[in-house]
Amino acid sequence: MVEQRRKWLTAALAMTLSCATASPALAQYPDRPVKIVVPVAAGGGTDFTARVIAEKLGTALGQPVIVENRPGASGNVGAQAVATAAPDGYTLVMPITSFPVNPSLHKLPFDTVNDFAPIVLAGTLPLVLVVNPSVPAKDLGEFITLARNKSTPLNYANSGSGTTAHLAGELFNRMAGTSLVGVPYKGGGPAVTDLLGGHVQVYFATIPSVLQHIETGRLRALAVTGSRRTAELPNVPTVAEAGLPGFEVTAWFGLFAPAKTPKPIVDRLNAEIVKILAMPDIRQKMAGHGVEPGGGTPEALGSLLVADIAKWGKLVKEAGIKAE
Repeated sequence: MVEQRRKWLTAALAMTLSCATASPALAQYPDRPVKIVVPVAAGGGTDFTARVIAEKLGTALGQPVIVENRPGASGNVGAQAVATAAPDGYTLVMPITSFPVNPSLHKLPFDTVNDFAPIVLAGTLPLVLVVNPSVPAKDLGEFITLARNKSTPLNYANSGSGTTAHLAGELFNRMAGTSLVGVPYKGGGPAVTDLLGGHVQVYFATIPSVLQHIETGRLRALAVTGSRRTAELPNVPTVAEAGLPGFEVTAWFGLFAPAKTPKPIVDRLNAEIVKILAMPDIRQKMAGHGVEPGGGTPEALGSLLVADIAKWGKLVKEAGIKAE
């Protein structure tokens, strides 16, 4: 009994000393600026979401939070820089939306799951299936019937191999038995221009990029790709409720730290950002860009990443999608 008590006291003392040694650094976090790497050029949804959060997060942490754009290699240059950074909470990354797709398309210099510590889901970005008015389909059911006719194939625009718009089109083909033909573009802007001109007939677009054209009747919205209807298009059903159960394609923005970042730092960042995402002004700003504010635990973001890697990896293999 005495020996057992001695062991317990020794263990307790060691734990106390360990905490005393480690806690000052954690208690002082952050004591210098924090950097969020955005692995794409300034502008666009990823950059916008990171900057909206960074401004408020700097106030919450009492230190500047700087957004650094580091584009290249489909977002992999910036992601690698953070994967190899010190796991101290001062270098974070908000990957582009193809983050869970890239392991299936590229030979990566890092492990997408094991080299990062998830912090929080920042936001989600559902798409809307729009058609040029020349397409004689008033709803999704009519569109599916039309798109199954291989003798008169419809072309769908996508903003690059492995992008959400591309994957949405390929998943739709597989689930609906349609024969949409993908036409790649270098970005959403040129895709929308050609859709308006009738050079392509279909596009899975971000809502802000086509909302004005839907409202003026220059494009027809048939369905949104998320799990629920959106505030911007409340009368447009989801693909699932409009006739294709189980279909869901939602791009997302998440914040990650290097693997082995101390859990108290991850939890602090998570708690602060969850509060930020609940602020009315932040929600309004994000909604204006078609982004639905996120939230949740680090574990939930980690599970989402793993699930999407499996989902899109299967589609990439079945559809024979290759990197550009």
